[in-house]
Amino acid sequence: MAGLALVPGALPRSILFVCGMNAVRSPMAEQLARRMLPATIFVASAGVRAGERDPFVDAVLAEEGLSLGERHPRTLDDLEDDYFDLIVTLAPEAHHAALELTRSLAVEVEYWPTQDPTNAGGTREQIMAAYRDVRERLKLRISRRFLLPDTRNTAD
Repeated sequence: MAGLALVPGALPRSILFVCGMNAVRSPMAEQLARRMLPATIFVASAGVRAGERDPFVDAVLAEEGLSLGERHPRTLDDLEDDYFDLIVTLAPEAHHAALELTRSLAVEVEYWPTQDPTNAGGTREQIMAAYRDVRERLKLRISRRFLLPDTRNTAD
């Protein structure tokens, strides 16, 4: 995975979101980023391991008017394009894998610790609330990182 080191404050030309199985956090981040960022930025997602599509992700994305369409989880090995300026990891195993892959490359890797909503229990509404929380946190993080220069350097 080759890329160029980013100039501070510059938008990347390509972003890869990575989580464990590319079933929940990274595809959610990918869809949100595609809507929120300029169309000139290539956005993709992948997982460390193969996963299964999660219907709760479809449901919380639909609430935002977004859809995964026919897309199914894919691994880092499945990616057709391996050139990214920025890799955003959302889970510890994804972060370790990204650091290993990019050890000798000029690629920025950022770790955004993100809760795994698949651990939520209870009623359907309680589970949906956990997925919505992840969606909203990802939207905020994408906005702060890429869209709002005046909030980039402020404390959380």
